Amino acid sequence: MFKKKKYIVILIDGAADYRLAELGNRTPLQVSRKPVIDYLARNGIIGMVKTIPQGMSPGSDTANLAILGYDPRIYSSGRSSLEAVSIGVNLSENDTTFRCNLVTLSDEEDYMSRIMVDYSAGEITTEEARILILDIAEKLETEDIKFYPGVSYRHVIVWKNIQNDNKDSKSSKYSKYSKDSIGQNEKSVEDDFKLTPPHDISGRKIKDYLPCGRYSDVILNLMVGSSKLLMDHPVNKKRIKDGKRQANSTWIWGKGKKPALESFYKKYGINGSVISAVDLIKGIGICAGLKPVNVEGATGNIHTNFLGKANAVISEIRAGQDFVYLHIEAPDECSHQGNINDKIRAIEIIDEKVVKTVKEALDEMDIDYRLMILPDHPTPIVKKTHTSEPVPFLIFKSRNIKEKPLQIYDEFYPVNNGVFIKEGYKLMDYFFDLSS
Repeated sequence: MFKKKKYIVILIDGAADYRLAELGNRTPLQVSRKPVIDYLARNGIIGMVKTIPQGMSPGSDTANLAILGYDPRIYSSGRSSLEAVSIGVNLSENDTTFRCNLVTLSDEEDYMSRIMVDYSAGEITTEEARILILDIAEKLETEDIKFYPGVSYRHVIVWKNIQNDNKDSKSSKYSKYSKDSIGQNEKSVEDDFKLTPPHDISGRKIKDYLPCGRYSDVILNLMVGSSKLLMDHPVNKKRIKDGKRQANSTWIWGKGKKPALESFYKKYGINGSVISAVDLIKGIGICAGLKPVNVEGATGNIHTNFLGKANAVISEIRAGQDFVYLHIEAPDECSHQGNINDKIRAIEIIDEKVVKTVKEALDEMDIDYRLMILPDHPTPIVKKTHTSEPVPFLIFKSRNIKEKPLQIYDEFYPVNNGVFIKEGYKLMDYFFDLSS
């Protein structure tokens, strides 16, 4: 039934980390119990890969483009445009997209004095978030600026014909937040945006990270306006009553333009699927011509449907797909939250419920397969954000098992004992072209 070799990538988002004193100078990846991954490492190929090109920001869009074989220096168009594609927005060449988080800010009266308490608004549910975004849209949308609800706290704004806008932005009722009044705006490029990811500033005052650049007034006006609308919203009142964090502002960042990726099938000659709870990853897959697969109960955090994702991989292989890209967000979210124990637990669950399930099912099929496991980028607990260092990968070939008992899958052993791939977009070529 299965004549072609099958290829599976299990992307453990943000799993790589730094040594932590709390863990005896070890990393979460080192201390976690992961017997199946350890077996694959001893019987496969290990190495390090630099997924973030020099000078580029360590975003998940950049890293995942590289892992899928697309040079980010050529194909990067901004993460929000990929998310827009994922949720079905039809973009034109003149559209500019933005990521729109629902966040929890502290409650000082002056917006600029507030602190970023939670970039995910307490991991607000998709259903609650949709109500909030649609209500914001009703009040703040214009002919050219539209809001689109996504998953949980992650949403999208599309701004049409941006080059013709903002002529009168300084006359806005929020003009006290104009670009001349914001701490770091004088450092920005006049005709561009300087927008900061909210997960980069957890626990910090937002004043020095507010939008900068030529059209930043409009963006900031939307954020301030959303805060006024959300302050007494029934959804937030109920969340507060239930002991949950309220979504009391939007945070706009991640500018993008319409993406254009070469077909994955054209590049590699195989059909594939992408499985992720994150619109960004699904958007990359869709733009590459991969089939997006939705899994019930997939959330993008540690409470996701791990087993359902594993079973979806097997279902796609049984249905005839030659390649499956499974993205699991949980360790990254735990790192952004600074939660060491949950990050360790997430890695252990992935080993137990995902990697084990996938491997055992593939073995039962008695097929020739290759399985690659890696993070997209490090997300160190101490930083609570992404960094650009190389990440460890392992490749297991079912028809060529040669045990090397000393091989270890962590952030350090492969540095001196494995393959090094300097340009991340060449990793997929290496994965497909391995002999035997």
